[in-house]
Amino acid sequence: MKSLRISLAFAAVFLAAPAVAQDAPQQQQQAAKAPQPTDTKEIGDWTVRCYPVKSPTPCNMLELRVAKKTGQRILGVLLAYVPGNNTNVIQISVPLGVALQNGLIINTDTYKSPPIKFRRCDQGGCYIESAIGDDVIGQFAKATNAKMQIVSVDGKRYDLAFSLKGFTEARNAMVELAKSHVGKGEAAPAPAAQ
Repeated sequence: MKSLRISLAFAAVFLAAPAVAQDAPQQQQQAAKAPQPTDTKEIGDWTVRCYPVKSPTPCNMLELRVAKKTGQRILGVLLAYVPGNNTNVIQISVPLGVALQNGLIINTDTYKSPPIKFRRCDQGGCYIESAIGDDVIGQFAKATNAKMQIVSVDGKRYDLAFSLKGFTEARNAMVELAKSHVGKGEAAPAPAAQ
């Protein structure tokens, strides 16, 4: 049942909030349809957002990296907290053209993940969607440098840097806001295990 709760949390996180993998024109077209955040805070290089929807994950934190010349998204990291069962879920989006079989490796100066399999791809990119433990969150909090390692379909390895500036403060704010939104009845807790 834990995997069912996590799957429901994924659906809530990634359906309630605008996708991080969309390019600017797609985002603008869908912005009118998507719920707008009721709370937004910029903390370091992260944006904490809460949405007025009933969801196990009413709030998330996001960091986007875009190409300076084109404005195209290169990397999106979205972390959400599920107050109903005190867990975290992460979505990492990268451009199309990755070698799916290689997965993605999160690498910081304090932590290196095993290869994480891509869950899905669409016209906006390829995605890692997974539960993430407090131990990994703790490693992010200690680290100063971070990157995602991917391999393209032509075999070239790329290290996509992302910032941990403000990570701990943003996560603390996200968790507190998520708990307060559940208390206001704006979100429902994740289903209990049976």
